[in-house]
Amino acid sequence: MTAGPGLLVIGEVVTDIVARHTGPLAPDTDTPARIAVRPGGAGANAAAWAAHCGADVALLARVGADDAAWHRTALLADGVRPRLRTDHRLPTAVVIALVDTAAERTLVTDSGAAVHLGPDDWDDQLLDGVGHLHLSGYLLFTATGRRLAALAMSRARERGATVSVDPASTGFMTRTGVTVLRDATRGADLLLPNAAEAQLLTGNPEPADAARKLSEDHRTVVVTLGAQGALVARRGAPAVRIPAVPSDAVDTTGAGDAFTGGFLAALLRGAEPAEAAAAGCRTGAQAVATVGARPPGRLPGEQSDALGHWTLGPT
Repeated sequence: MTAGPGLLVIGEVVTDIVARHTGPLAPDTDTPARIAVRPGGAGANAAAWAAHCGADVALLARVGADDAAWHRTALLADGVRPRLRTDHRLPTAVVIALVDTAAERTLVTDSGAAVHLGPDDWDDQLLDGVGHLHLSGYLLFTATGRRLAALAMSRARERGATVSVDPASTGFMTRTGVTVLRDATRGADLLLPNAAEAQLLTGNPEPADAARKLSEDHRTVVVTLGAQGALVARRGAPAVRIPAVPSDAVDTTGAGDAFTGGFLAALLRGAEPAEAAAAGCRTGAQAVATVGARPPGRLPGEQSDALGHWTLGPT
C-alpha cells in the first residue's frame, strides 16, 4: 500500500495547568498568578497546529478515563482525529507550567497514563492514508514507548511514509541517555530538536555544527532557536538560517510544538525544508502570543478575558 497525504502523530495528551506569575515565586506564602487549565501535550499540540494549518491529522495517545471525553472533544475542535487509548488505572498526564514575566516557563510533570503507550496500542490501520509519521520524543523515554516507536517506524517505511522525531526534553533525555536516544531515532528522516537538545545529542554547543553532525544520521535536521528563528541542515549541505517572526510573547509553552505542526503541514503540501521552517516560525510566533499550547478559541464553551486568559477546564 502506498503512502497518502495524511499525518499520523504518536505522542501524548496532557492536561496543562498554566500559571503566569507576576513576580518571583515567594516561598511559604502566596504568589499572585493568572491560572488557566488547557489541553496540551507535545504530540497533541503539534497535531493541533498541523491541523490548524490545513493538514489531515490523526493522533495516537493514551489518556485517563476520567477526562478522556474532554480531551477527545478538544482534539476534534482542533481538527485532529483522535485515536485515544483509555487507561482505567492511571490518570491523564498533567503538566504545571510556571510562566514568568518574560514568558519563559518551568515545567512540573506527572506523566500519568502517557508513559504506558506501547506496542499493544498499535494498529496497522493507523497508517491508512498517511504520508508522514511524527513521533514525540516523550515516547522514547520508556522501553515500551521505544518498542512502539520502532514498530511504527518500521510499518511506516514499509508503506513509503517518511518519519520525523522531536526529541522533546533535555531533562528526560539526560535520564534516558544520549546513546539510547540516538539509536532509537536513527531511522527517522527528519529530526526537530531545539538548540539545547541538539547540543545534548552531539556534545557540540554551536547549533549549526550540531545540526550538521545530526544530519549524518538523518536526511534533514531542523534546530529551533526560539526568538532567533531556526536552522535547517540537510545531509551534505551547509546549514541555512531561517529568521524568526516577531511576536509579543505572553507564554512560550508549546512554541516548539507549534513550530513542528506548522513545519509538517507545509512539508506535506510539498514545501522544501527551508520554506517549511519559515511556516513553522510563523506558527511558533502565533503560539507565544496566546496563553496555552494549542491554537486559541477552538474548544466549544471556551471563554477568555480581555487579556486572552483562557479559563475552561475539564469538568
